[in-house]
Amino acid sequence: MKVEILEKAKDYIAREKDANFKGEVEKLLAKGDQEAEKELEDRFYQNLEFGTGGLRGVIGGGYNRMNTLVVKSATQGLATYIVKTFPQKAAMSGDNGLKAVIAFDSRHYSAEFAEAAALIFAANNIKTYLFSSLRPTPELSFAIRHLGCDTGIVVTASHNPPQYNGYKAYWNDGSQVIPPHDEGIIDEVNAVKDIKEIPRKEALDKGLLVIIDKEVDEPYQAMVKSRLFRPELIKQKAGEVKIVYTPLHGTGAFHVEKILGDLGLKVITVPEQREGNGNFPTVSFPNPEEAAALDMAIKLGAKEKADVVMATDPDADRFGIAVPSNLPAGTSQNIVNGFALVTGNQMGVLLADYIFLSLKELGRLPSNAAMVNSIVTTGMQKKVAQHYGSECFECLTGFKWIADVMRKWEIGEMGAKHFVFGTEESYGYNIETEVRDKDGVSAAALTAEMTLYWRSNGKSLLDRLDELYAICGYWQEMGISKYFKGPQGSSIMNGIMEEYRKNPPKTLGGIAVSRVRDIKNGANGLPPSDVLQFFLADGTVVSARPSGTEPKIKFYASCCSEVGSGGLEAAKAEAGKKLEAIKKDIRAVIGD
Repeated sequence: MKVEILEKAKDYIAREKDANFKGEVEKLLAKGDQEAEKELEDRFYQNLEFGTGGLRGVIGGGYNRMNTLVVKSATQGLATYIVKTFPQKAAMSGDNGLKAVIAFDSRHYSAEFAEAAALIFAANNIKTYLFSSLRPTPELSFAIRHLGCDTGIVVTASHNPPQYNGYKAYWNDGSQVIPPHDEGIIDEVNAVKDIKEIPRKEALDKGLLVIIDKEVDEPYQAMVKSRLFRPELIKQKAGEVKIVYTPLHGTGAFHVEKILGDLGLKVITVPEQREGNGNFPTVSFPNPEEAAALDMAIKLGAKEKADVVMATDPDADRFGIAVPSNLPAGTSQNIVNGFALVTGNQMGVLLADYIFLSLKELGRLPSNAAMVNSIVTTGMQKKVAQHYGSECFECLTGFKWIADVMRKWEIGEMGAKHFVFGTEESYGYNIETEVRDKDGVSAAALTAEMTLYWRSNGKSLLDRLDELYAICGYWQEMGISKYFKGPQGSSIMNGIMEEYRKNPPKTLGGIAVSRVRDIKNGANGLPPSDVLQFFLADGTVVSARPSGTEPKIKFYASCCSEVGSGGLEAAKAEAGKKLEAIKKDIRAVIGD
């Protein structure tokens, strides 16, 4: 065994107080065979990186795993940075001093990691509000602003498989941290030598730990309901829409059921997936982007003759739907058991259209109204915004960048724009300023109202989508991901990106590449990011970027075909053909 791996393993055992995590490493050392050595190397060849969004990794003992010691160390670094950043508040205590709030989802060890982090904050004289049980990520963002906190944490690995957990760090505006704070926090985390700790009882007795629930739940629910456009329509017609919903064993049921129920809407929750369960026993991936994750909900939806099937991921920031369809299987729209799966891009289009339309119909559309989406999201949303005389601004992938644009508009740094909607292709939507992250709960409420609105006009959501294609052209998107795990994974991904930079393709899918945008050093007002974009001669955009939270490289393509004399089906066929050819070229490079 490599000496440095052995030394790191012994150091970890000496410092880890959790018997389970410590025991895992001790057993591997005692076993001592080749398989154990390989496992130890994976657990210790690097420290689990505190990246720009926080932590995410496989649960287990070791410095390259999610465990109590790693969480404590990360929280100590975050606490140190907060204290240094706000020295005047750090000198005070109680409500006048530094404050933090922590939420957690249903994953294994989420509650334990959340409490461990809370007690580190408390030991650093930061008053910490800890939710009494699992709560969604958007409520954590809301709570930061509602309680006037300086930072926040949500313990979650979002939609990753059961063996993962993670930890997202938030700033005082309710958004995930961005430069320069992310880099400052990372520096402090990497410099941690000593961890301050305090017992739970002492933290409670001193008022440094406060357990919360309804004091944030109720204002959050009221805020979500206040963002709807047509409460009278819902009141009159709620009984006409039947909703089947799944929280995928996560945090969403409590709020989605309560809010939609208060509105008089009939919600049938998939019983097998209603309760929080970190094993996610009924799905391979608890992700509404995955068609298989909605199987049980769609079967129940078909049985109940639902008007819409809804799903949120474990921390309820992502949101997906399926709607009844007469389209045959194998068309451009993914059809499962008589339901069409609506993509994140399509959902963003429908919500953007409904928000702009509603504001206009109600006489509330500001002349400076604008939406924000990420650079890998469909170009169709820009067309929708323009259709209503408004604008769509682009930002880097990740909702923290959408929140950054919101903040800059509020302080006049990027002009005086009025935010009405933010979205990205990965099933994230935001329709309020009180939350600075994607919000699957609010998306569910607005989608219910939108479904009811178009139904009252004799249309389905798919009917409206087809109308928008006639206005904006037919847009279709494609995503490709390739995982590269282990010690060599990062270098392989970096090699792929560097090869694209040195020798950018002249064509993709047989279409000429007319322009390349490299955002590694920033471009067009965007901060630096490891992203390459290829703009093709026909308007198609292909993007490549390594994931910031998982060991994989991701490719996105968005293309448009005009709906001409051949009609919508011809436009769909043309777009599909282009994307298949592009996919073939990309797979040839990534070896898949």
